[in-house]
Amino acid sequence: MPQAMIYPILIHPDPRLKKVAQDVPDLSDELRALADDMLKTMYHAPGIGLAAPQIGIDQRVIVMDCVKEEGATPRPTAMFNPKIVESSDEKNIHEEGCLSIPDVYADVERPRDVTVEWLDRDGVLRRETFTGLWATCVQHEIDHLDGVLFIDYLKPLKRQLITRKMQKLKRDIARDKV
Repeated sequence: MPQAMIYPILIHPDPRLKKVAQDVPDLSDELRALADDMLKTMYHAPGIGLAAPQIGIDQRVIVMDCVKEEGATPRPTAMFNPKIVESSDEKNIHEEGCLSIPDVYADVERPRDVTVEWLDRDGVLRRETFTGLWATCVQHEIDHLDGVLFIDYLKPLKRQLITRKMQKLKRDIARDKV
């Protein structure tokens, strides 16, 4: 079996992060390998979720694992063509961060519970209701598939400040590579 690859993660602002990703036409070994690589990339970052557009791949694929308790069994989850089919009226506010917007965190209000349908790695249609951190994470990652970043929920001035900070970070990274 080939060694899983760790992908570089795109940093905002990058036009690829604002595109709507394409549906996965059907599952293939290449897509399953992509999901494995995405999980490895996510754990390495470290993060609790990653969407294919964040590594420059225009496909509706997300991975997540919100198990954070020490010693608890991980629950790596790969979703192909995920979509939210139900949302609760009750809202929750979680402090969110993003691997594409490093070291920036902000409170975002989202539905407390969401029911999601997706194809699993075996091509089986799954449906599950997520709550708490899992609900926030799956909504955040599905947003990525629609070209939406968590900072898009913030007030324009705060969003502009974060974007300028990320532009400076990208310049610093580019300078350090020279």
